[in-house]
Order: sequence, then structure tokens, then C-alpha cells
Amino acid sequence: MKGHETGREGQGPILALDIGGGTQDLLVRFEGGPAENDLQCILPSPTVMVARRIQAARRKKQAVFLKGRVMGGGPSTQAVLDHIRAGLPVYATPEAALTLRDDLKEVVRLGVRLTSSPPEGAVPIVLGDIQQSALKRLFRAFDLPFPEIRLVAVQDHGFAPGKSNRRFRFQQWEEFLLSGRPLESLLYRNIPDHLTRMQAVKKVWPQARVMDTGAAAVLGALEDERVREKDPCRLLVVNLGNEHTLAAWIRDGRLAGILEHHTSFLTPEKLDALLKDFVAGRLTSEEVLADEGHGCLNLAPWKGRCPIPVVTGPRRGLLAGKEALMAAPYGNMMLSGCYGLIRAFRFSTP
Repeated sequence: MKGHETGREGQGPILALDIGGGTQDLLVRFEGGPAENDLQCILPSPTVMVARRIQAARRKKQAVFLKGRVMGGGPSTQAVLDHIRAGLPVYATPEAALTLRDDLKEVVRLGVRLTSSPPEGAVPIVLGDIQQSALKRLFRAFDLPFPEIRLVAVQDHGFAPGKSNRRFRFQQWEEFLLSGRPLESLLYRNIPDHLTRMQAVKKVWPQARVMDTGAAAVLGALEDERVREKDPCRLLVVNLGNEHTLAAWIRDGRLAGILEHHTSFLTPEKLDALLKDFVAGRLTSEEVLADEGHGCLNLAPWKGRCPIPVVTGPRRGLLAGKEALMAAPYGNMMLSGCYGLIRAFRFSTP
């Protein structure tokens, strides 16, 4: 099928890495061949791996020393808090500690001890979203070239000490919506200073282009052949991630609204109601914030019947009993973010 040939001649292999709260999904697109023959891996996310190492140290009643770079929190942050509650010491370099909170004073209040030197007896644990050594070993084991074109998706709330990171993140979405730019333009070559998690990725892979995970997943869902056939006048795309849920409202082929929430706060009935209120313009950002979400904004509400949502993401089962189109670009739902990264790369590289 022509639609399954996603590479371009002369481009070389492309590595797309979508790093979420539960998994990191890897795709290597080889030029000229069918998508089905590409390298595809679903692996535990770096934050899950860090959490497991902290948990292993807790079982042995050992102190831990966190070093490395800013990375995604979630499971790793919870493991740190559990370690402290167990009465065990947690040490961290200032840079690694910013994974836990944007304000180092808050990190200290949590019980973390800041230091640049590893204390004697503490188990060293390296933080970072890019597991360079492990990935290179994977490629060497199967005699595969390590691509020079590297696209990465992470969710970055933005560096906002003293502010609500949920509110600050959604302010960025509001500004983007009002700009009228396409989602594809969120694939950064030059990363804004406040996006420190993305900056940390670039420190490991300077050539990488980096994008928000939610935006990448939405773009990837649009690559599903069945979605391409849908009316672009009114399209609701929902990414149900392990940690976050993002709904994108598309009118006449352009992004017109965003709703972002934490997946753990949603039930099938609640999500269904939120989506309908979001599309109709009845849902306010303050309501979402009060419910522990990030916010919502719809610049082009639709008062008619809510369109059947296009759904992707590892928690898509939340809408399994509802009328929905379960998107699976090139036959693999878990690679939606990776295909979204490639779509954005094509947009920026004609």
C-alpha cells in the first residue's frame, strides 16, 4: 500500500522516540521500505526504570544519590517520596533535584538533601530521559546503524518556580492556540529557555528535534488512513496517555481547542461528559484546574452533536465502551507519537 511507505529517498534512517510516563516508544524509519519492516520497540519509560532502582534500594534499606539531568517525574518522583517516608536518606545534585520540583527550596522541604558529591554508601542513580548507552547497545546487538536524525517527544510543563506548573503549562497552550500556528510547528530545533526538560534532551543529543508528547500523539492519530477519510471540518482527537490526557479540537483542518487533564482523575463517564462540554464551549479552564487538570480553551465551539472522537494512547480503554474511532497509524497505536514526530519533521523539512 502506498500509504504505508513513510520514508523518503536520500534521507537516511530516522529515529523517533516518544517518552511517556509508562513507556518509551521507539521507531526507526528506514527509507524506501514499508512501515511494517521498520524497527519498533515498546520499552519501559526512563522514569519507570529510575523508580524501580529506587524501590530496589528501599527494599535493601539503602540511601540513594540522584545525579544526572532533569527528566520526567511521575513514578520516579513517587518512588523518591516513598523512600523518604520509609526514613531512608535521599541525596541529589541540584540539577537532578529539579526533576522533583522547579524550586530547590521545595525539594529540600520534601526531605531531599542537596549535594554535588555522592555520600558514602548511597546508591548512585542516574536521571535522564535519554538512555544513550542502553539504546546504543540495542542497536549494536542487532547490527543496526544508530540514526543521526533523531526526533524526541517529552512532556515539559516548563520551568516556573513559585508558580503552578499546571497553570503555567496551559498558559503555553493558550498562547499557541491564539497564534494560529499548526501543531507541526511545535517540533523544536531551537528550544525555548523555559522548556528545561527538552533542553536536557538536547544536551545529550544536540542534533535532536524535540516536541511535546501530546502534540505528537495527536498528529500521529491523524496518520491513520480512516482518520484521513473523516471530515476535517470537525474533528476531535483524544490522546489517553498513562499520565496525561489531551484532547484536540480541529475545525476546518486547523487546531481550535485544547483540553488537558490527568488520566488518573478520569472515568469513562466523566471523560465522555468533559469531551462533550469541551466541544460545545461549556467547559471552563478554571473548572479543569479545580479538578486537578491543566485547563481547556476552545476558540471555535460547536453546538451540534459532538463528533465521534478519534482516540489513541495506552489508556484508550477508558472510551472502549463509547462510540469512538480507535486510531492505529500504520497498524500500531502505541507508535502514534512516533508517527506524529515524523509527520512534524516532514512539515519542517519539505
